[in-house]
Amino acid sequence: MNVLIIGGTGLISTAITRQATAAGHDVTVFTRGRTDAGLPESVDHVTGDRTDRDALERARDAVSLGCVIDMVGFDPADVETAIEVFAGHVDQYVFCSTVDVYHRPVETMPIRERAAREPPVSEYGADKAACEDRLFDAYRSDGFPATVIRPWHTYGEGGGLIDTLSSAAYVDRLRKGKPIVVHGDGTSVWGPCHRDDVAAAFVAAIGNHEAVGEAYHVTATDPLTWNQYHRRAAAALDAPEPDLVHVPTDALRAAVPDRVSPLVDHFRFSTVFDTRKAERDLGFRQTVSWEAGVRRTVARLEADDAIEPWDADPTYDRIVSAWREATDAFVAEFE
Repeated sequence: MNVLIIGGTGLISTAITRQATAAGHDVTVFTRGRTDAGLPESVDHVTGDRTDRDALERARDAVSLGCVIDMVGFDPADVETAIEVFAGHVDQYVFCSTVDVYHRPVETMPIRERAAREPPVSEYGADKAACEDRLFDAYRSDGFPATVIRPWHTYGEGGGLIDTLSSAAYVDRLRKGKPIVVHGDGTSVWGPCHRDDVAAAFVAAIGNHEAVGEAYHVTATDPLTWNQYHRRAAAALDAPEPDLVHVPTDALRAAVPDRVSPLVDHFRFSTVFDTRKAERDLGFRQTVSWEAGVRRTVARLEADDAIEPWDADPTYDRIVSAWREATDAFVAEFE
């Protein structure tokens, strides 16, 4: 099938492009032309900005399209333009959404695809939810062939490993046995899923009539607590047992808000998503273990010289020292 990928050189979309090509699809990527992702030579390229309707129409007319995969639709206006441009011209439009469309904390788990979305957890999540609403409205009213896929935390080669303080020195801290800050008590649940597994679900949606008009969770089926996340990452890198420093989420948000913005709508919540629908219709499986994914991601970071030394982030150790001193003072008050 002829496939147009809007934004085909990002973390997930690079893997989609490669896997779709390997599956025998004729792939064209529509990008701003700013990233060299090492795509297969057979992939065609169309350059332009997805907010430019004329550019989208040129991409549409460049090939006889069967499926569009939109990886960079963030605003309802983006989706509205896509519907106008592609309606009647494609057999399927696959939209990359996010689990951030859901309200948190959730009332029940595992979270299913029809869980409550109001009030929104963030502006980003609200915009993605509005995009979904417009797509499903177009599907119901006009038969626009939309499929929505909602990833969670996707990582892999070309990206980094996240941590509470968003530190580029995280990997070196693990390797050197330096303290690792963890929000709360480290028992909230997180779900990293390697980009290759997420991409496979997108590719399985291509030409899949069962997926039209549906939304899917493509998220980790092996979620971890944050304590497990760090300990298993350290083990994967043959690093020492990590020295985890647990700091209350509210204290981190008050002290260093710029370092912990993901805590507001992500890290502090425990969430588990029901993936049975994606497993049934898309054959989704989590095949890359956290340990294997860590090793692959770090190998790429090393090749790109993208791992900062642990002492390049002095604020990190100031946070550790300040919290330990405050804890000692608190305990001493009652001795």
